[in-house]
Amino acid sequence: MDVAGFRFFNRALSNSLFDWFMPFLSWNKLFIPSVILLAVWLVWKGGVRGRLFVGMTLVVIAIGDGFICNSLKEGIGRLRPFNDIPDALVLVGKGGSGSMPSSHTANWFSAMTVAFLFYRRSIRFMLPMACLIGFSRVYLGVHYPGDVLVGATLGVVYASVICLGLHRLWEVAGGKWFPIWQAALPRLVPDGQGELRPEKDVEDEKEEKEYGDERRGLMEQHWIRLAYLLIAAVLLARWGYLAADKIELSEDEAYQWLWAKHPALSYYSKPPFIAYAQWIGTSLWGDTAFGVRFLSPLIGAVLSLVVFRFLVREVNLRVGVWMLLIPLATPLLGVGTILMTIDPLNVLFWCLSLMAGWRAMREDSLRHWGWTGVWMGCGFLSKYQLPFNLMCWAAFFILWKPARAHLRKRGPWLALGVAVLFTLPVLAWNAQNDWITVTHLGERGGLDRAWKFKPNFIWDFALAEIGLLNPVFFLATIWACVAVWRKHRGDQLLVFLFSMSVPLFLFFFCYTFRSRVQPNWIAPSIVPMFCLAAIYWERRSRDGMPKVGKWLAAGWILGAVPVILLHDTNLVQKATGHYLPAKVDPLRRVRAWRTTAQIVEAERGRVEAESGKPTFIIGGHYGISGLMSFYIDEAKRDPEDEPLVYYQSADVPKNQFFFWPTYRTNSAMAGMNAIYARKIPVDEPAPERLLEEFESVTSLGLTNVHYRGRQFRTIQLFDCRGLKPHEP
Repeated sequence: MDVAGFRFFNRALSNSLFDWFMPFLSWNKLFIPSVILLAVWLVWKGGVRGRLFVGMTLVVIAIGDGFICNSLKEGIGRLRPFNDIPDALVLVGKGGSGSMPSSHTANWFSAMTVAFLFYRRSIRFMLPMACLIGFSRVYLGVHYPGDVLVGATLGVVYASVICLGLHRLWEVAGGKWFPIWQAALPRLVPDGQGELRPEKDVEDEKEEKEYGDERRGLMEQHWIRLAYLLIAAVLLARWGYLAADKIELSEDEAYQWLWAKHPALSYYSKPPFIAYAQWIGTSLWGDTAFGVRFLSPLIGAVLSLVVFRFLVREVNLRVGVWMLLIPLATPLLGVGTILMTIDPLNVLFWCLSLMAGWRAMREDSLRHWGWTGVWMGCGFLSKYQLPFNLMCWAAFFILWKPARAHLRKRGPWLALGVAVLFTLPVLAWNAQNDWITVTHLGERGGLDRAWKFKPNFIWDFALAEIGLLNPVFFLATIWACVAVWRKHRGDQLLVFLFSMSVPLFLFFFCYTFRSRVQPNWIAPSIVPMFCLAAIYWERRSRDGMPKVGKWLAAGWILGAVPVILLHDTNLVQKATGHYLPAKVDPLRRVRAWRTTAQIVEAERGRVEAESGKPTFIIGGHYGISGLMSFYIDEAKRDPEDEPLVYYQSADVPKNQFFFWPTYRTNSAMAGMNAIYARKIPVDEPAPERLLEEFESVTSLGLTNVHYRGRQFRTIQLFDCRGLKPHEP
């Protein structure tokens, strides 16, 4: 019936008018600007009803399209009709996602439902439009009629459940948690008469006024509770995003997932905490991308909570709320709470150490000095930042003379001693392995090369930081730091935050004169610098400086858009009708790896079937080896004892694979075959070492890996036959 219905709508009704009108209806360049203008107008002129409508619509679309429809598409796995019906007339681009249900239809029917709840007469326009959109999806050849019917039903159901569920939650919990706000706005969805605030008689208004006067002191508690709810909501949203599996692992994440399978005191390039963190996540949720990244959003939530409480205690509630909102619109911080790299851990422990240190000085507490040392030590086991910690503390003692009195007490030295104790595992591992990490860090920082001034390093670093830290927030922060240095050096908290951030930032900025500096290297300095800026500008606002709030709002809007796109660049296609070119897609590094693994595994299976001998995989880069180990099911089952994937052998350490069993050290693997894979844009000869290790090495040429019609990378494969016995 579905196929017959598709043929009827797609072919039998085909005509030149519909051929022009349906693609325009399904997508046109005026749609997104019109929706944005309408939303802005409703927020500006629509009052409480308009703002609630816009907010509800965004929530419904985000949950429905981002999670419900996409999850069903992946779970059902129904192919688009043009894949099964050769004579299907396809008048728009061929989508790469599943067919059931239709997201376009679900979005329109869900928007129609929300509009009906807030503006009853809108049904006269929205229902015909939603039906036309559903019809167009079949006519254009991209969905079956069943996809459209399911999408329409889903849209109505989940929009009703979400809107009415939030309304009911507000009725039940709002009166308990936010009595003042709930009394002012008793409904989140209009009643049958279209009212949000039912009319009250004079006595009701008098009682409400008295109630408000009596509870005026609760307003601060309202904002604190709202802040906690925001932290929890963002945490759940990030976990939901990871569970939706919209992006794949990066090379470092997959590589460090393998570290978690080989527990050690330290590793070739990093301290051990990143491996321990991934071990915790995958122990709870299995060897999945969600398990690998599980702790990253949780670390972000903990960091938001401790920073908020610190600022509320030391400054005021307003600054605390600002510092909840600012990171949400800062691309570097937004990405840092999704990917499980060393930076989330490092930033958390850096901030915990400075907060504990501040409290230790304020209370002259030996216990808090001890915790300062613990958090500094944990930071060292996350990333080798202890020297920078000490540099920042030295800067503070230099800039704030009264603090030097603490140096004559036991506290700071206790913190230093505790932090040094945390370095022992790393030192022990390196002592056993010829101090390889020291060599690696020197090479990483360009210390093994002669100095040569390259101005592009400076500009690349500056432009990257301006973009990743949000241009408005970056400039406001630089302004605040300069102002603190020039005019506010008598404010202990501002000087402390300045000392705990600016020296680190300046160090890496100056280092760009020698070598390239990655944007995330300054990550620990971001939060204290933003706290400094928030305190400075909030004070300027209270002193009467105009438009501070407007600039904050402008910066938030400016940053929120790239943060959203960094979570899913496919939204560009939905907004413009075209995908970002692969070369400029910022998610290029976390996409199409599963497809890459399938290509490599298919070649391995072919060689194994053809030769009748066991065949393994060799990666030409540690990232390739890690990703193949993760995305090839057979390799994932036993990556430690009998790995299927190896890194190319070497005489000296180049990465952590050197310290694990290799195909050269296992005599039982002699005579086996292998597939060698490397990411490379041009066809090049096989590595000389590979030619020495195998009887024959044959190039299989270049293979382009595509994602939704775009070439994301090129890999080169080699068929390696007959592994020679190892000769020590």
